[in-house]
Amino acid sequence: MREERIAKLKSLLEADPNDSFGRYALALEYAALNDTAQAQRLLEELLKHYPAYLPTYQQLGYLHQKLGQRDDAISMFKRGIEVATQQAISTRRAKCRKRWMNS
Repeated sequence: MREERIAKLKSLLEADPNDSFGRYALALEYAALNDTAQAQRLLEELLKHYPAYLPTYQQLGYLHQKLGQRDDAISMFKRGIEVATQQAISTRRAKCRKRWMNS
């Protein structure tokens, strides 16, 4: 079953290499199969190209924990918190601007 999903996700990524969710989902499939090298490679690629994609920080942190890389896991979780905080500020700013414009 997982192999089928992996094949389907790979074909989706071939059709659209910029599909961040597809890359994320493929990484999770590899992680579920304990192919940590593939999962880590995909998550790091995702982080490089889509640094605002929050779930990546969490999953990469979990992966580092699983591999016994405590400091890397902590670093990844902290980076995710920073990005989440920035996104929340941006979201609040946009909501305030919208209300101001509609006032």
